Formats: sequence, structure tokens, C-alpha cells
Amino acid sequence: MAASIDISRTALLFVDPYNDFLAEEGKLWPMVASVATEVDLHANLKAVTAAVRKAGIQVVIVPHHRWQPGDLDGWDHPNPYMLGGYDRQIFAVGTWGGEWHPDFAPQEGDLICTEHWGSSGFANTNLDTLLKQKGITRVILVGLIANTCLESTGKYAVELGYHVTLVRDATAAASADAMRCAHEINGPTYAHDIVSSAELIASL
Repeated sequence: MAASIDISRTALLFVDPYNDFLAEEGKLWPMVASVATEVDLHANLKAVTAAVRKAGIQVVIVPHHRWQPGDLDGWDHPNPYMLGGYDRQIFAVGTWGGEWHPDFAPQEGDLICTEHWGSSGFANTNLDTLLKQKGITRVILVGLIANTCLESTGKYAVELGYHVTLVRDATAAASADAMRCAHEINGPTYAHDIVSSAELIASL
């Protein structure tokens, strides 16, 4: 159960709310569709974002790098995650897949940090600076994917001194095993709270 939240020092980090991830026609939706449907991802994301905005909690969009031709030219060590996204032109600039999903597009007052290349929303971005300038010390993580970008962002946040809350049904992964690993095996080693959407909303 989530503890009472200090609203003035908390931000919701919404990772990768792109059409390619969240729309049925998106390039990555088939990968997460089974788990997303099982946990009722879209309904929970809508409920959580509505509740945190109503409570006055800062929303920060944490976007992945959008594909452009030649992105990885000359790189010594692009990882498999990057190479796979490059080959499939995931979140391509100027395409529908690289646009915000209409249900989860940024609203007035939201912040959008610079795009991350790998998994962590903090590495090589301005996310830490944005949060510190707003006096944020606690982050709530939602979006995609549970065992990659959310996990990496959460671990990095802990290393930087943030309190981290994971919302287990406001995310998805490519398999039930990956979700279990994210929330039952790896999550408890770094996250301060792991809660359901209903528990989070009740704590606001």
C-alpha cells in the first residue's frame, strides 16, 4: 500500500507515451498487447494521470529518442535495444508512430524532458535538472516498458537520491515473466513502493 504522498515534492514520470507503443496500430503494440490487456493498461494510465493532475502533482513526459536516418552511424557500441529500434524505425520523426498517443499527450503545465537513447530517462537527458528545479524528490513511474525503460529509470533515480514508486498495472511488458521479474524480483531491490493504480490513487 502506498504511503501518503507529499504532493508538492512528487512527480509522475510517464515514459514513452507514443503511438508506436500504445496504439493498436503501433509497431510495438503487438509485443506488449497481451500483458497490457490483462492489466487493463490504458484504463489505468488514464485513471492515474487524471488523479495526479487533479491532485496537483507535476507530470513529466519522459520520451525515448525518435528515429532519424543515420542516428547510429559511426557508433562504437550501439546496444541490441538501440539496433532493434533503429532497424524498425521506432518512433520515427515526422511519422504517426512518433507522435504522442492522443489519450496521453502532454497537457498544459506538463514538462517534457529531452529524449533518452537507451533505457534510462535520466542518462544524457535534462530530467534530473527539471526535477531538482521543481523541488521534486519523489517520482512515480508509469508507461512502457516495465523491465526496460521503467526499471532503468527507477534504478537511476534511486542512485540520484529520489524516492521511487512503481505502479504495477500502469505499465506492461513483452511477457508475464518479464512483468513478474520487474515487480517481484528486481523491483523490491530498489523501489520504495510498488503499488496498484487503485492504491496509488487512494493515497493522493
